[in-house]
Amino acid sequence: MAAAAYLVVFYCATSGQNDENLGADEEEIVLLVWLVIDIANNKVVAVQHSYVKPQTADINDVILTEDCRQQTGLQENAIKSAQPLEQVLEQFDQFARTKLHGDAGGSFHFVTDGQLHFRQCLHPEAGNKNVELPPYFYSFFDLRKEFKKFYHQVEDVSCVKDMLDYIGLEVDESAEFGIRHGQEMGKIIQRMLHDGHRFENPEPVNARLEAGLCSKDEEIDTNCVIRARGLPWQSSDQDIAKFFRGLNIMKGGVALCLSAQGRRNGEALVRFIDQEHRDLALKRHKHHIGQRYIEVYKATGEDFISVAAGNNNEATAFLSRGAQVIVRMRGLPYDTSAKDIITFFVSGENPCNVMDGEEGILFVHKPDGRATGDAFVLFANEEDVGRALKKHREIIGSRYIELFRSTTAEVQQVLNRTMDPKTYEQQAPLITNVPQVPLMPQHIITSGSRKDCIRLRGLPFEARVENILEFLGEHAKSIVYQGVHMVFNAQGQPSGEAFIQMSSEHAAFMGAAERHHKNMYIGKKQRYIEVFQCSGDDMNVVLQGGPVLVNRAGLMSPGNTLMPQPYTYPYAAIPQSPGIIPMHSPLSPLSPAGRAPAYISPVYYWPYPSPYPSPPVSPTSYYQHNGPTVIVMRGLPFNASTADILNFFQGFPEVQPDSVQLHRNADGRPSGDAYVTFLSRTEAERSIQEKNRQNIGNRYIELFMA
Repeated sequence: MAAAAYLVVFYCATSGQNDENLGADEEEIVLLVWLVIDIANNKVVAVQHSYVKPQTADINDVILTEDCRQQTGLQENAIKSAQPLEQVLEQFDQFARTKLHGDAGGSFHFVTDGQLHFRQCLHPEAGNKNVELPPYFYSFFDLRKEFKKFYHQVEDVSCVKDMLDYIGLEVDESAEFGIRHGQEMGKIIQRMLHDGHRFENPEPVNARLEAGLCSKDEEIDTNCVIRARGLPWQSSDQDIAKFFRGLNIMKGGVALCLSAQGRRNGEALVRFIDQEHRDLALKRHKHHIGQRYIEVYKATGEDFISVAAGNNNEATAFLSRGAQVIVRMRGLPYDTSAKDIITFFVSGENPCNVMDGEEGILFVHKPDGRATGDAFVLFANEEDVGRALKKHREIIGSRYIELFRSTTAEVQQVLNRTMDPKTYEQQAPLITNVPQVPLMPQHIITSGSRKDCIRLRGLPFEARVENILEFLGEHAKSIVYQGVHMVFNAQGQPSGEAFIQMSSEHAAFMGAAERHHKNMYIGKKQRYIEVFQCSGDDMNVVLQGGPVLVNRAGLMSPGNTLMPQPYTYPYAAIPQSPGIIPMHSPLSPLSPAGRAPAYISPVYYWPYPSPYPSPPVSPTSYYQHNGPTVIVMRGLPFNASTADILNFFQGFPEVQPDSVQLHRNADGRPSGDAYVTFLSRTEAERSIQEKNRQNIGNRYIELFMA
């Protein structure tokens, strides 16, 4: 390849944070600057300065944050009247092709001030907006690294100013913000070219995740692995790679985690090429996929091996065929043959070919050879797999088949689990035991009749301690040491409630008065929260008294001591404590048929299992439960039937007629509530994400965890 003729300085600014925090807040690009240097003549030949209109910009919105305005001097009107990112990039592409011979390949390279402009800003935003970047955007030079490499004695260069000071250069302070920064970088590059530096071997930006295998004896650097949580259940490895777009992931470096039932649990382990890319990935903590924010944490090489690696020879041979895409089939009749699967894909409205015929199909079997109803299928290209996935929920025999994009790691995980005899030694019971969560030490929990506590009700189930602190605002300063107690239900799931110990009755009163019915924001979601003042005795009954029978309509009312009241639940749906016997109560609803009593089942409350640290931070580990889970439907039409609910949950095969219980008032009339049991928490969460506030008839339905 011929040497590049030009270097193009690339600089961008966003409507939010800039400099060393560029891209950390997901704000959109509002300024792009290009400065072109002719390498042979060592001179600047072009400068381009473009404002960019954010996609979400509205004429009445405030686009720029105060920090952005102070740092950049940008004006709202200039941004609102600008062109969107796609058009600005198209204009540069036309310039590059006509003036820089960009279509010749390798005629110019970008130079950026560090990694953030390309890796954390341009590429992620282009991916989110489905803007296809030309090939020349997939490599660049990091000026900071090139400077350190050439001037060996430089120990600490963290910004452009440090480089200018080292080589004794000054620039025109009267130039506009973006132009000035581009000129500063241009001056540094020109001095380096004059001193004899050659810009060679630019850094690549991977355009796509490559498939690869991982063996159990492979050594993986712990400093290169992260764990992502909160992923949409249907996410593929390519979707996760898109979330980390701009960062280079190792070949086969995305491993989707599976639950005990073999289903995706919303987590993935990702292995990057080095620690620098891992550290950049950690800065995407709580960035979004659609409306969901994704949590990103450090993980270990052992974590990745445990999920992604395998030693199954059959799986290795299958995965070594080099297919571009793997599809997982679930729900197959046990007598399905490879020919049946090939026929399934080549017939109908969307015919497609399985790669390598019968050799491109891998059935999943139990250790004794019995079928599990799962299979993996190889496809050679995206066009084929696109048609294949359109057959989702079509029929083989008398059963509809579920189809999902899969990964090499998922193949390894599924086969590792199913071929392990321990997996089938003892089937998990439909109804699990009450989890034994350790109680808080007695000295941590307050008592007495002083109303120096507040109770929060209606919390989103994903709420964490930091969300509570943010919600309380200045009142969080009055929380005592180890004073936050999250409340869990019988399945170990967050109940949507928390108790907070405050420094005084006045602090509790003010917190409840000012924050009652205010909204809590998590990502782009919002929920209004009920806040009540209560006493230590009220809190203590729940947190230290073990399982108690409570009235979900209200644990206490202001001014009254907590008195447990019965609450009706579908008995078969909720785990029972060995010490609590279902009983008949005059308050329980009567079935219309024979006035047979419905059983009363308790709701269990458990204290938060970790001490509340100071200064307050959010613990990152919780009791993990993925067994049978009940969700509540609220707002049903009074004439709604079980069939209406089954139709509402179409696409959730776990929901069967015996999973649904319509709730009735004491007089036998429908209450507008129903309880639906899912075999796994994962599917219950998915139903809430996809179905909450959708309609039955002309009424929208609220869904939440029981």
